[in-house]
Amino acid sequence: MAGAHQKNHDYHIIDPSPWPLLASIGAFVMAFGGVGLMRYVAGGSFKLFGLELANPWVFAIGLAIVLYTMFGWWSDTIREGREGHHTRVVSLHLRYGMIMFIASEVMFFAAWFWAFFDASLFAGEPIQAARAAYTGGVWPPKGIEVLDPWHLPLYNTVILLLSGTTVTWAHHALLHDDRKGLVYGLTLTVLLGVLFSFVQGYEYAHAPFAFRDSIYGATFFMATGFHGFHVLVGTIFLLVCLFRALGGGFSQQHHFGFEAAAWYWHFVDVVWLFLFFSIYIWGGWGAPIAHG
Repeated sequence: MAGAHQKNHDYHIIDPSPWPLLASIGAFVMAFGGVGLMRYVAGGSFKLFGLELANPWVFAIGLAIVLYTMFGWWSDTIREGREGHHTRVVSLHLRYGMIMFIASEVMFFAAWFWAFFDASLFAGEPIQAARAAYTGGVWPPKGIEVLDPWHLPLYNTVILLLSGTTVTWAHHALLHDDRKGLVYGLTLTVLLGVLFSFVQGYEYAHAPFAFRDSIYGATFFMATGFHGFHVLVGTIFLLVCLFRALGGGFSQQHHFGFEAAAWYWHFVDVVWLFLFFSIYIWGGWGAPIAHG
């Protein structure tokens, strides 16, 4: 009788889970809360079914639900892996899922790059008369002072390239069962990610242009800010991996959680190189550089 229920396949049939429903509820609440938060910041009103949603609390509640769902869902996934449910087939499908996720992120960044190149390459086209009125027919637009690409942007480029090296070191150490090397490499990567975010925050605070000032500022902050958000997410991802490594998690054979974080971090590195060369160097070429 026991043999009749023995699993004879490589697939994992998961137990009933509340997380998909709870994630949907959290995302729904957070979406409306986001609109209410923006209305609240702007001093406006956002009423729905007679309720005033122009406040920060609805968004905070939705965010809390989403974060709790992420913690619970990924905790279940880690537990399933420890129980041996992540077979060869399941592990392959986890990799496919991460690849598809990164591919969707590539499409997001393609949209921001498309907006930047559309505005910059066709700034002086006669057919784009309205745009030419904003840019003066040239790119960068007339009156714009740009950031020096060989100052803080170059510094951040070096930081991210170093972080790509340290996360590879950590991965290599894990494959050779070097727990100290794994922890040291992850710690350095997290610290470099935090340093990158601080440098970019300082750069934003001292930028000579604003988001709303021009199409240059809008495309610049959307592209670099979206990347900065991904650096923050990647840093948290690697920090979780560091805590797991300190707790004895991961093995030479089973460590896809760390591998996914490393893939994501290398993706962030590559996107930054495109941003650095296209937006900071080429996109600001010929414009006066802001000093101070």
